Amino acid sequence: MRTRCCPVLRNSWIPLSSPLLGYRSSSSAFRMTWLTTLMIISTTISYHTVVYLENETKPTGISDFVCSVFWRHLTMFNRKKIDIPRLQPSWRAIIGEFPPNQSSQSLWHCQGFSLVEGVPKLSKNKRFAVVGDVSLSNTDLLLKRLAINPSRWQEDHQTLIAWGWEELGKDCLHYLRGIFSFVVWDTHEKQGWAIRDRVGGRTLYYYQQDSTFYISPRLKNLSPYFKKNLDLIALRDYLCTGFIPGKRTLWQGVKELRPGTILSLPQEKIETYWTPQENISQSPLSFDKSSEILRELLETIIQEYLPPQEPVGVYLSGGLDSSCVTALAKQFHQETVHTYSIHFGEDYPNELEFSSLVAAHCQTKHHILAISPQEMWENLPITMANLDSPIGDPLTVPNYLLAQLAKQDVKVILNGEGSDPCFGGPKNQPMLLHSLYHNSEQKIDLLSSYLTSFKKCFLDLPNLLNPDIFKQVKDAPSVFEADLLSSADYLNRLMLLNIKFKGSDHILNKVNNLTLSGLLEGRSPLFDSRVVDKIFIHSSSL
Repeated sequence: MRTRCCPVLRNSWIPLSSPLLGYRSSSSAFRMTWLTTLMIISTTISYHTVVYLENETKPTGISDFVCSVFWRHLTMFNRKKIDIPRLQPSWRAIIGEFPPNQSSQSLWHCQGFSLVEGVPKLSKNKRFAVVGDVSLSNTDLLLKRLAINPSRWQEDHQTLIAWGWEELGKDCLHYLRGIFSFVVWDTHEKQGWAIRDRVGGRTLYYYQQDSTFYISPRLKNLSPYFKKNLDLIALRDYLCTGFIPGKRTLWQGVKELRPGTILSLPQEKIETYWTPQENISQSPLSFDKSSEILRELLETIIQEYLPPQEPVGVYLSGGLDSSCVTALAKQFHQETVHTYSIHFGEDYPNELEFSSLVAAHCQTKHHILAISPQEMWENLPITMANLDSPIGDPLTVPNYLLAQLAKQDVKVILNGEGSDPCFGGPKNQPMLLHSLYHNSEQKIDLLSSYLTSFKKCFLDLPNLLNPDIFKQVKDAPSVFEADLLSSADYLNRLMLLNIKFKGSDHILNKVNNLTLSGLLEGRSPLFDSRVVDKIFIHSSSL
């Protein structure tokens, strides 16, 4: 079988020892790590171009850019069609003129606003319609503001937002606690708003064609509406970081709404209602006092996140973050607490000693999942199918498999994600060391060091990409520049970047999409916006 040359990458074949993701190990686990990265892109593109590996014909069109490179490796899946699961909730909204050839697909229509999927919830006087993916951890704040007795409220969260928007407009967002992405439509003024939660627990994508906007929380739901033209800058950013940061997606013209923002339509005006920012107190508290306040806050958040009168699960690695979440969940939950840990067999290091110790101490119902390299490979296609955006992370498949295990016991799963971005974890060490040995904070120096710290292929781009492609993307601005070069405390700058980009575009995107694959609701207490607000009132010296 002849291998077609790739128009974007320099070579049509890359050896398994390639340091594409910073690993040169010949072990199957590490070889899988970087290969997974580009295979995720290839599967994503193959899905959107309706190219399934089910016959002897090589992929065509834009999918060639990766599929041709790894065609021999993709044959390991026997070129079988990948069944993409239909996940709930799923919705698609169209604001503007509904395409005539698709008018029969509309499930709900109001002048200027149509739903292809999803059911809208209406406000009290029927003026505002809301459709979205909404999971509020605390509804009492908004209910009390609306003078509604929480014990008498029987409607769902979308309806509550519709009532709140009718009474308070955009100000109702200040009373929302949880993760959400939704659209509000004003049936009187023919005005729409798309909103995403503060930290990016839910995704929201949109595409404009002429005066019509297509909106959905799932990128694949928008696939019928846009042309499959690759965004080369997004590809560059992905190869540098292992995820696609900012508002870009792999497809030209398809945008991701940033966390904590409101998109007004049809004007396409974006405004920010929340953003993480340094706000160092002029009267700093002691370490002990700050720790006490943080613990009280985490106790409040955990209690809000626990599902009433049903068991809860926790992904337990044995580290401080997931152990803390496990201990607090056990302290405050009256029902069974299930914990889930993984290992990859005796040939690979694991943390079962620590996770089992925590589970025994907290008296949880502990589950251990053994994952073999063969299982990793076999579940790679379905894992990639559940990711809208490519993510080069070796824990993608384990996250998918954990969700399949946990769904047998629980409907809500907690995790320890957020501790590294919010509390200055070890991933910041390369940049901190750089600051010790480099007095200069020039733009090029800092940005290059930051991109190198991801240990992906920033330094390899000139050799990896076709020269003409590299020339197009090498000088394009980076989404990291503004925060990296701000006047904030140096460590706080790094933490802000991690929260705004790695947090929402990598960590939460990965965990929530793969948790949703098991029809579970994933919740990240350490990534709550109130925790983020609290940490940035302190100097990094604390």
